[in-house]
Formats: sequence, C-alpha cells, structure tokens
Amino acid sequence: MSTITDHYEGLLADHYSWMFGVSPLEKSAEQLELLTYLKVVHGELAVDLGAGSGFQSMALADLGFRRVLAIDTSAKLLRELRSNSGSRHVEAVQDDMLNIAHHVALGTADTIVCMGDTLTHLPAHELIPQLFAEVFRALRKDGRFVLSFRDLSSELRGVDRFILVRSAADKVMTCFLEFGPGVVMVHDLIHIHEAGTWKLLKSCYPKLRLSTNEIRHELEEAGFKIYAQEIARGMSVLAAQKV
Repeated sequence: MSTITDHYEGLLADHYSWMFGVSPLEKSAEQLELLTYLKVVHGELAVDLGAGSGFQSMALADLGFRRVLAIDTSAKLLRELRSNSGSRHVEAVQDDMLNIAHHVALGTADTIVCMGDTLTHLPAHELIPQLFAEVFRALRKDGRFVLSFRDLSSELRGVDRFILVRSAADKVMTCFLEFGPGVVMVHDLIHIHEAGTWKLLKSCYPKLRLSTNEIRHELEEAGFKIYAQEIARGMSVLAAQKV
C-alpha cells in the first residue's frame, strides 16, 4: 500500500489532469463559475490547499486575487501547475497543507480553498479539527473557506465498487473501492496501449470516509458559519465564513 504522496508521485500525477477529460483551462473556468456562485470575491491573498495541477489556483487568480498561494505535496503536479498558470500571480509551494501556518501569517488570508477531494487525503479523521483550526487562524475576519470532497459515508457493494474514470483509444482508467471502517482503500488501475500491446499500471492508497454532516459539525466547532451547501459533479461542496 502506498501513502498518498507515493501514490501521486509514482502513478496518478502523470495522469491526473487527463482524468477530467477537459483541458486545465476549461476545468479552471468551471471552478471559477463555482467560486463565483459561492460568493468568493477578490482580495489580497487566496490559499489553495492541495492545489494539484492548479484548477482552483488559476480560478482564484482569475477572480482577481493579487496573490494566490498553491500548496501541494506533489512535485510533479506543482510543475504542471506552474506551466498551466502562465503569467497569473500563483506561487507554488511543496508542503503538507497542515503546515499552512509556515506560509500564511495570522489573519492575512481572504479566502482559503481545499477542493477536489483533498480533505479525504488526510491520514486520520483526528487531523480534520487541526486543519480547520489552522485555516481559521490564517483567515482574516469574514474570510471564506470553501471545501469540496466526496461523501463516502454510504458503502458501495459488489460490482458498484468498480468505477470507470475515463476511457480513450490508448488509455483506460478504472478504480476499485474497498470499504473499511473509517477508510476506503482506493485501487487505481490504468491500462495504456503502447507499441501494439496493453500495459497495466496500478497503485492503491487509503482515503478517509467522510460525511457531509461530519464536516459541517467540524466547521462549526472550529468557529465557522456555513453559508452554502451544494452538490457539484458528485462532490459535496461547503462554503463557510470566519465570524
């Protein structure tokens, strides 16, 4: 079993943007629309936790933030983010999102996002209150915190645990989910057609089973006021404000 960092660097980062079936700019435009709907407005500093290849970071820059700090553990995805961002004011930082205090001074962030299922990549449920406390500390008064994650509280059974992520003429990605108490083991299987034959790439990693109600509770315990809850492309979306 790989850690989440090993899984991304060893397998998923090379295929991450491909999985979505649209260009990074198209994906960024989709996120810009979502953030605008959630009443995220421009300011001095936005922080993207688990920035990946930059979909939300680019959207935040396009909203008008003067500085966007993009934090991720994957060196490969951050290199792609720098390329995708072009001339936008996006600063890529390779670090764990729990170390946000190392990069953001107390009460200086206008908006912090943690999207694209990043929250489920934490090693343990007990770290969620710690992360939310760090985000609360980093935000200015009335600052906004937006999360998206996949609610895996309901267990899939039988063949429903096999999910086709994307298929193309030369590449097919499927995912198998193995449910346990509090954790889902995610098995990523990627078939690539090369030189007339198919090659299988595979890896697995643990993902937290989170429920929307659980995350709402943790946000409120941290002092946030939740002002929006949505479902977007199968992901739970919560928007909260520091009051």
